[in-house]
Amino acid sequence: MWGKILGALFGLALLKMPGLIIGVLIGHWFDRAFKQQFEMNGGFSGLFTETTDEQGLFRYTTFATMGHIAKATGVVTSAHIQQATQYMAQLGLSAGQQKEAQAAFRDGKAVNFPLRPQLQRFYQTYRRRKDVLQLFLEIQLSIACVNGQMTNAQFSLLQQVAGYLNFSALQLDMLLQAYQAQNRFSGRNHSGNQADNLTDAYKSLGVTEAITDAELKKAYRKLMSQHHPDKLMAQGVPAEMLELAKRRTQDIQAAYELIKQRRSRS
Repeated sequence: MWGKILGALFGLALLKMPGLIIGVLIGHWFDRAFKQQFEMNGGFSGLFTETTDEQGLFRYTTFATMGHIAKATGVVTSAHIQQATQYMAQLGLSAGQQKEAQAAFRDGKAVNFPLRPQLQRFYQTYRRRKDVLQLFLEIQLSIACVNGQMTNAQFSLLQQVAGYLNFSALQLDMLLQAYQAQNRFSGRNHSGNQADNLTDAYKSLGVTEAITDAELKKAYRKLMSQHHPDKLMAQGVPAEMLELAKRRTQDIQAAYELIKQRRSRS
């Protein structure tokens, strides 16, 4: 509102009636841009929350939830521990950060770990940053799919996690299919059966082979935007937690290039 008021006053002072109209239009644009940025940063609650506190919440909730999902099988296997350890190593955590991550993982393994309150607090902090919530959920898929497939108990728990973060069952299923296809696609190093590579390339982008070139490009750009490390870091994701996003953008790029290459030949 203040943008329109100030714009109108300045416009009126400089150009009288035409300036008033131009000032209102410019002020309206400013108000909309400011509102979008304000909401993205968490609204009024964001004014009273330190970024470092948000990042600490992201770190702790990430590893605690990973521990809880690993424990859903009844016992945390060596594969789960290795996956969590590898993920910590990929992040390049300092010795102190590794200890904090390991402590959070152990907290999450506890039977009485308060998963719902923890995720509700996490959601309240990041509720206006859907891309951050999606990255968090994709990280949890990595621990649930550590052996190539997940147990029914883990899938049920993932559904709960998704629900607490306001993702529908359909959205979770689409993320899971894309994640599994991405793993198959990147794991082959684009060798082997070309038909399978192409199929998984489409699935990893969340589209079908019937999609038009224009729709494909739009889907590709949307995914790249959602996983852009700089954008996610600006929205409160700790810098060291962006490894998954970086790898995801590389896989998105590779899948898109393969599809474009095959389409250009046909």
